[in-house]
Amino acid sequence: VQLQASGGGLVQAAGSLRLSCAASGMTFSRYTMGWFRQAPGKEREFVSAISRSGGHPSYADSVKGRFTISRDSAKTTLFLQMNNLKPEDTAVYYCAARNGGLPDSRQSAWDYWGKGTEVTVSS
Repeated sequence: VQLQASGGGLVQAAGSLRLSCAASGMTFSRYTMGWFRQAPGKEREFVSAISRSGGHPSYADSVKGRFTISRDSAKTTLFLQMNNLKPEDTAVYYCAARNGGLPDSRQSAWDYWGKGTEVTVSS
């Protein structure tokens, strides 16, 4: 299983970015997918997750109403649309895959992790 995140970069506050996570070596439709992030000096935290069917999206309170998770089974790709970005969103963003099960905010529930993509939001 390989997960390759991309789309990070430097953006001003209130701007937008769209992260992508290309999945390979797996039957994409069997996996719940999610995003986590790790800010400098902090522990990695849950951001958002989506079920195998594309339903049941869940979000951390800090990103609700600003971030939207989606998936494209034909392209085996996970997305995270991030709008109205804030400096506190600055972090390395990781995608993760969970074989079966519903979205889960606990890191221990996830089976595979990709390398992160860095997002920096300037004030």
